[in-house]
Amino acid sequence: MLFSLLIAHYNNFTLFKDCYQSIINQSYGNFEVIILDDCSTDESYENLQNLIGNDNRFTIYRNPENKGVGYTKKKLVDFANGQICGFVDPDDALTHHAIKKSIDCYFTKEVIATYSKINICDENLNFKKIFPNTYKVKKANPLFFNIQFEISHFFTFRKSAYEKITGINPDLKIAEDMDLYLQLYEIGEIQFIPEALYFYRIHDNGLSHTQEKSKIKEDNWHQVILSATKRRNLNTLYGKKIDDIPNLPKFIYEKQNTFFNRVIKKLS
Repeated sequence: MLFSLLIAHYNNFTLFKDCYQSIINQSYGNFEVIILDDCSTDESYENLQNLIGNDNRFTIYRNPENKGVGYTKKKLVDFANGQICGFVDPDDALTHHAIKKSIDCYFTKEVIATYSKINICDENLNFKKIFPNTYKVKKANPLFFNIQFEISHFFTFRKSAYEKITGINPDLKIAEDMDLYLQLYEIGEIQFIPEALYFYRIHDNGLSHTQEKSKIKEDNWHQVILSATKRRNLNTLYGKKIDDIPNLPKFIYEKQNTFFNRVIKKLS
């Protein structure tokens, strides 16, 4: 199976070099890499072209103007030729067997997507810890909204399944991945890989380090969950009308993260 690795890039060439090295070192060889540069303002786009050179596994596109991550990721899926797709952020990296471990899950036709555990790393990609919230989630739970990032990187999906949903919302600046996860969760089996396949880098230029970006994240995540409740024909959550809830992520987190629920989660 051809695997399409998709990268939305913006002003990130320096950190991308680690990502690039992890890609060319993959144990699975039947892959393509599609990079869409969101009109970088530094020399990242030119540096990307120089780094990739004549490697025909890589294709680089560029938006004519800065369009944002939702638009860019949606276009990336459109460009993909593989039966299986997966995103990696340009400032992160993959383990040596990340693509192989994911591809192996798709020989069961019922599986439409996969996700794994995550290595949390410092700015130099040095390991700090395993992200604790990722685990196997129950199927078809109308109250599952991925509030604690139970489903996260390394996330892969069948393109044929993606074509059955609305797809990535091009208007989202943040939480576009959460929207994708929830849409696919609602239509088929998502398999959990109990192994860390992804290196997630924590650094000062990340998406949620300013008050403005935090507000965008709050608004976008609220919209993602609101859309999910409409798809699931829900009018109330925990006895309260959804239209009367100003911050759905906070409200659901408080309802689902009681002491009793935390104990049950640990036991299970």
